[in-house]
Amino acid sequence: MKTLLSNHRSNRKLTTLVENKTTYNAEYAELNIYETHAYAEKVSLTFDFPIIASMLTGKKIMHLDGLDAFDFSPGESVVMPTNKEMIIDFPVATKNNPTQCLALGIDTAKINEIVEKFNEHVAIESENNAWNLDKTASHLINNTDVNHLVERLTYTFTNSNKSKDVLLDLMIQELIVRLLQTKAKSLIINDPDQVFNDTRIGTVIKYIKEHLTDKNMSVDILAKKAYMSTSHFHKQFKNTLGISPIDYINSEKIRLSKKLMKASEDFRMSEIAYKSGFNNTSYFNRQFKKMELMTPQQFKKSISL
Repeated sequence: MKTLLSNHRSNRKLTTLVENKTTYNAEYAELNIYETHAYAEKVSLTFDFPIIASMLTGKKIMHLDGLDAFDFSPGESVVMPTNKEMIIDFPVATKNNPTQCLALGIDTAKINEIVEKFNEHVAIESENNAWNLDKTASHLINNTDVNHLVERLTYTFTNSNKSKDVLLDLMIQELIVRLLQTKAKSLIINDPDQVFNDTRIGTVIKYIKEHLTDKNMSVDILAKKAYMSTSHFHKQFKNTLGISPIDYINSEKIRLSKKLMKASEDFRMSEIAYKSGFNNTSYFNRQFKKMELMTPQQFKKSISL
């Protein structure tokens, strides 16, 4: 990300050491890059349009209505509705190591247009068709798809390109869809009030959780639970949650395997794989490394240090 900001550094002007703002405009969006070069507390920011804020360098402590105070670090994002105040502390900002953050504002009409299209694509008869970026803030951690989009958006905003507005329009559409999928995935999977139990996707998620270690679970079985053809179910599941049914099942199995490794040092890795629902250790190892970017052995070593 630092290399992506090289063009920004040559253009920006410093007028204040706390939340110095540089703005880049596009047809449907506005990118603000904030830099803070000194320790500060209780700095207030409010926008009259929805924003996605992402940390670039340094660390902030965020105080948002509806969420406990949290550290805000690079690789994390916050989705903020219109006119919602952010109170920010800057515990580590210095002149030589500034805290940098971007705030991407998107026209409300554009968001509504994309939300409407998204709901048309994910609707299953009268179910699953009312997703939106509502009036509450959300904190995204290690969302790879969103992080990659933020990097591409930053590069395109801060560099001259004849196709700039066209490229930004496509990326903004994708970003909003990714955020909607993230929200849908979080709400359906966690669902503390069991609001989605009676929906087809919600029923499938509940079934997966209850039968996670079944060795014969398949997409065909899940499709039957949803009263849909296998191909249509696969498409609707991925459209809604942004992840395929198999990848979701494997991610839940990996989550279980990590719990087992933390709970006991006595299990061999083959036992961990079997108890997590995997049929063989080599497939378990491949899936673990794919999702965690380390092997199961490396993870186990890291938690025993």
